[in-house]
Amino acid sequence: MVLLSKMSDVSRRTVTTTSIHIMALDGIVNVNSLFTLALFLGITTTNTNNPLIAGDTSCAAGPSVAEGILTYHVYSFSSFLFSSLIALSLKNIINMNKGIEQEAGAIGSRVHGVGFVVRVNTVALRVGTLVSGIGSVFGCGFLVMALVDLVQIKLGTLGCGSHYTYLAIAPLLILVPTALLVFIFLVLYAFTR
Repeated sequence: MVLLSKMSDVSRRTVTTTSIHIMALDGIVNVNSLFTLALFLGITTTNTNNPLIAGDTSCAAGPSVAEGILTYHVYSFSSFLFSSLIALSLKNIINMNKGIEQEAGAIGSRVHGVGFVVRVNTVALRVGTLVSGIGSVFGCGFLVMALVDLVQIKLGTLGCGSHYTYLAIAPLLILVPTALLVFIFLVLYAFTR
């Protein structure tokens, strides 16, 4: 009876852990997809003219800032793509293992309606999830830098001291790093579990 109870606990934990990893990987892919769409829209609709700078040409951003927008968009896109591809690969490996074990008949029954038990290398899964999370963090960082450059083109450089520029950039430099710190903490927490 005790052995059966222990097996049930292990099966339930494995199912839950696998399901949680799949949900986390789905979340990473979904968020990366939204940001990638935003990047495409940003690249295609960005106009480097600065119509909002009223007559003060010393506040106009130079060509290096315009080049920075494109560069940071490409870096961000490649980071999100890297992260998504790693997450999708991990998810496919889990699904392939699930199919193999179902065909073999070894483990294929539902445990309390949660899902199927799958044998997955948890170290590889954790490392892959961590690497995918790091790719998302870098993508967000590059996206923030691209947006800062865009604000400088539209509202004037940071050196000019325009309060509109500072008010537009402040939420980017406060809210996004705060959210990234929470994300990093949760990814590291999941990595250790």
